Amino acid sequence: MPKVVDLPPVWLMAFIGAVWLLDRLLPMPLFGGTGDLLAAVFGVMGAGLFAGALWEMGRARTTVIPHRAATALVTTGVFGLSRNPIYLGDVAFLLAAILWLDVPVGLLLVPLFMRVIRDRFILEEEARLRAGFGAAFDVWAARVRRWL
Repeated sequence: MPKVVDLPPVWLMAFIGAVWLLDRLLPMPLFGGTGDLLAAVFGVMGAGLFAGALWEMGRARTTVIPHRAATALVTTGVFGLSRNPIYLGDVAFLLAAILWLDVPVGLLLVPLFMRVIRDRFILEEEARLRAGFGAAFDVWAARVRRWL
């Protein structure tokens, strides 16, 4: 039996696949050209968050791989806006797909995706950061929200 890869991009692709499937099963175009424009905006925002987070984590020489211990607490750049800019970027990509494919019912998947990411990755990551960086993590967590 193949081993399941438990990584955020796999979950994102599964949710985008669900949006595509919903489009095939329940087509109800609503967003039109405005949706295409907003999809581009969310896509660019997602890419910017992702790139900004990779940049900051690269500068700090710490891992971007979930389930691995960080060697540095990154609080600069996009990490001053969100404690989880990569995951926030994933949410932006999911919203872009929903808007681009014009699947209004797909909006119901966004909070579910956020919960999956929180439960499977964020809570464990925050526990490791708190254990590794103590008060510095607590100060940052009090100042910067988990999502936005």
